[in-house]
Amino acid sequence: MRNSKCFFIIALVACCLLSCYSNKRQTVGQSVAAYTDTQIDSLRFLYTHHYTENFNFVVRTDSLRLVRQMPEEVLNGLSVDSFTVGHDQRLVVADIRFIPSDMVDSVWIQLAADQANFGWIHESELLKNVDPDDPISQFISFFSNEHLLIFLIVVIMIFVGYTLRLLVKHNAHIVHFRDIDTFYPTLLALIVAISATIYSTIQLFYPDMWRHFYFHPSLNPFTQPFLLAVFLASVWLMVIVAIAAVDDTFRHLKVGEGLLYLLGLLGMCALNYVVFSVSTLYYVGYPLLIAYVTFAFWRYIHHTRSKYVCGNCGRQIHSKGQCPHCGTMNV
Repeated sequence: MRNSKCFFIIALVACCLLSCYSNKRQTVGQSVAAYTDTQIDSLRFLYTHHYTENFNFVVRTDSLRLVRQMPEEVLNGLSVDSFTVGHDQRLVVADIRFIPSDMVDSVWIQLAADQANFGWIHESELLKNVDPDDPISQFISFFSNEHLLIFLIVVIMIFVGYTLRLLVKHNAHIVHFRDIDTFYPTLLALIVAISATIYSTIQLFYPDMWRHFYFHPSLNPFTQPFLLAVFLASVWLMVIVAIAAVDDTFRHLKVGEGLLYLLGLLGMCALNYVVFSVSTLYYVGYPLLIAYVTFAFWRYIHHTRSKYVCGNCGRQIHSKGQCPHCGTMNV
């Protein structure tokens, strides 16, 4: 137990020390004076749309059609030539045009597939078919798919139901209910619930913040706005606590029992993610989180934490009476 606590503290301190923060201040007057009108327009577009020229995209869908001619020729019904780029094709934003007379979408984006192939497309059509060329952005896009989310919710509920049935059948240890004497599994379940609540809070109240993070992701919490920084810090903390929880589980249980317990812990974390990420979108998640945190601490303090030490073997025990480890009566 002592080794796990030391590992947890060292990992947390290392995470903080390895992160960096840069805050270079520049006055508005100096910033404006340093840019041309075209560059200022580009920065304004970057502020509202979160990307600009030279930004890299990758095609998410099977194909994407680009028009070689200028947007005005398309709008005037002239004959135009087009070409198709395939799945996983890298594209670079070469130019941005605003055409107020276009009733479909006033923003046109010119993309470069390579040095010889340039084509135009509506921004709305572009963003439905591409992701930023960054693995974190692609991960966010993949798990934001509505059909995938519904499928994951169904799979998670089936997994949780089967896991609980398996644990009850084998009378196995279960986090919160028939728990082992370590706080890390409880802490991990709480962190997952809190992270899911923060994630949905950002989606609900600060969608533009999340959209900017989608286009410019970073795993460093010290370079992000406060709420997003808290979410990223909770994700890092989740990884550290999960390692400590696995280590402490096998200190208390044999391999077979430990695997069953960790399976139940995984099911609890999955259930927490689904419940709190969905319920927070309807404002129910906040009182539910308070109730869950209170319940988790109450269960740990009154039913899980060992209050006594056996006078014979020195092992921790939950209550007075016969020691479960050596059989000695403690009064």
